[in-house]
Amino acid sequence: MNQEMNGDHVTETHHHQQQNIVHEKIDYVFKVVVIGDSAVGKTQILSRFTKNEFSFDSKSTIGVEFQTRTVTIKGKLIKAQIWDTAGQERYRAVTSAYYRGALGAMLVYDITKRQSFDNVARWVDELRAHADNSIRIILIGNKSDLEDLRAVPTEDAVEFAEDQGLFFSETSALNGENVETAFFRLLEEIYGVVSKKELDYSNEKTDAAMLKGSKIDVISGPELEISEMKKLSSCSCGF
Repeated sequence: MNQEMNGDHVTETHHHQQQNIVHEKIDYVFKVVVIGDSAVGKTQILSRFTKNEFSFDSKSTIGVEFQTRTVTIKGKLIKAQIWDTAGQERYRAVTSAYYRGALGAMLVYDITKRQSFDNVARWVDELRAHADNSIRIILIGNKSDLEDLRAVPTEDAVEFAEDQGLFFSETSALNGENVETAFFRLLEEIYGVVSKKELDYSNEKTDAAMLKGSKIDVISGPELEISEMKKLSSCSCGF
């Protein structure tokens, strides 16, 4: 899987520009959860994507928060509702309920903290236990700007992602590198799943309508009786 990911997309960037499209019809609302250990930069990645901001005095997320950003993908106006789940163990029971209804997940680890990467497998298991089986997952190695402190080789993450069927990218919430691209890749994958489901549903309805509209020649009860009477009246039976 490629570390750099490019999508063909158009975006309405950040809050002041989102006001311009507030009156347009939203085609889809996609719920996305951002998960991973505490202090890997989940909130900062979300803040960079939704507001193009980075805070050096960011505090740990308590429970669950969410932010939104409206974007255009494949000509459709999509509202991304992105949930930021606390990584601390004591909040795990609370946040597990928020996986329900999620169409996508961004699983984040810190490239400078090996333990945060080692815990990724457990997060994947939890996600698949609570979320829909069609959920799209992207693995994110955050803090790529701290290359000198790297503790997780890119190759290790690529191998894990390929083994688990995940998409993968390394990002920097600090300078914004790959954050936009990673989110759009995930949203495009979600759109692909949703549009396919809609197409399948549409085909099912079409098939049902065709079956309903087809003419089947069935002889009704009275007609059947008349037919049988004709047979009897034409019968030259000897008594």
